[in-house]
Amino acid sequence: MVICTEETFWAGDREAKGYLARPSATSGKGVLVLHPWWGLTEFIRELCDRLAGEGFVVFAPDLYNGRIAATIEQAEQLSSTLDFEATIPVVLGAVDYLRAQTAVPDSKIGVIGLSMGAAWTLWLAAESRPNDIAAAVLFYGNWPGFGREAFAKTEAAFLGHFAANDPYEEPEGVEETRRDIQEAGREVTFHTYPETGHWFFENNQPDAYNHAAATLAWERTLAFLKKAT
Repeated sequence: MVICTEETFWAGDREAKGYLARPSATSGKGVLVLHPWWGLTEFIRELCDRLAGEGFVVFAPDLYNGRIAATIEQAEQLSSTLDFEATIPVVLGAVDYLRAQTAVPDSKIGVIGLSMGAAWTLWLAAESRPNDIAAAVLFYGNWPGFGREAFAKTEAAFLGHFAANDPYEEPEGVEETRRDIQEAGREVTFHTYPETGHWFFENNQPDAYNHAAATLAWERTLAFLKKAT
């Protein structure tokens, strides 16, 4: 059984919202889920539930404060108006909130970021909270340019799932990130899934969803989180 609740937490000097899913009768290792540019959709909540069903305590902050995009045009609008500086305390507050849960052992957490959320995941692991992150999972999202020196500060292991046909991510940028992580001496495995495009993991995006690739990525993610966190 999984217990799911809508939560409010402190993000600097203001309140923010998020979704918490946890096993009902056991403690579990913490996993933060950072949503794509669509917002905190039902798919993200279901992903949190699935992870909780595997024994993790999972928290997904709402970076859009309740707003949801149904089309690419709407998502472009929402993501373009997202204030980076104002979002920082939301992301950091979510890390602190998750680690403060009584069900989460006093240990580092895992982070899963999808698309836009993957960029925030790299920022957390390499730049902001390198001592708090044990495992970082990227779904078809990147933020090249941190450099090997930044990744040398983290103890996180990295897993990446990327699409073979993706107009939003340059293969050269993905390879740059992978190489920087590897040369920093961190564990890194990036997979590219044939015949897939951006959002192939999200079953609420029927034009992009690829069941076979999504299933394999899920299995790889579970095995990775159970080993690395």
